[in-house]
Formats: sequence, structure tokens, C-alpha cells
Amino acid sequence: MDQQKPPKKNTLKNAVMLSGIAFEMGAIIFLAVQGGLWLDKNYQTEKPYYTAIATLIGVAISIWVVLLQLKRIKQ
Repeated sequence: MDQQKPPKKNTLKNAVMLSGIAFEMGAIIFLAVQGGLWLDKNYQTEKPYYTAIATLIGVAISIWVVLLQLKRIKQ
């Protein structure tokens, strides 16, 4: 009897997509922090409220983007 190997998925493509996730997360969070710092500077806040809020939003967006990409890889 002939044993058939399961078809190879695009493992190289998936590896490239997964390695790019870290850079995307870093870029999104970095831009969010820079935007928050800019808002704090322009509005001259006593504490970095805008930076904290923008960072949290950046983290949430980056997690959302990662989940979308993982869903696309899984298909």
C-alpha cells in the first residue's frame, strides 16, 4: 500500500508572515506612543495622559492586526 504524505502547506509563506508580525506590532505601538507624546506636548498636560491612552490603543490595534493575520494563516 502506498502511503500518501499530506500536502505541504505554504510553510515558507507562513514563516515570513509570522516573522513580520513582530515588526508590525512594534511599528504600530511606536507610532501610537509618538502620537501620544506629541499630544501631551501640544496640550501641555501635567502627566502623560495622552501617551498612556495612545499606547493602550496602539497595543489593542496591534493585537487585533495579529489576530487577523493568524486567522488568515490558519485558512
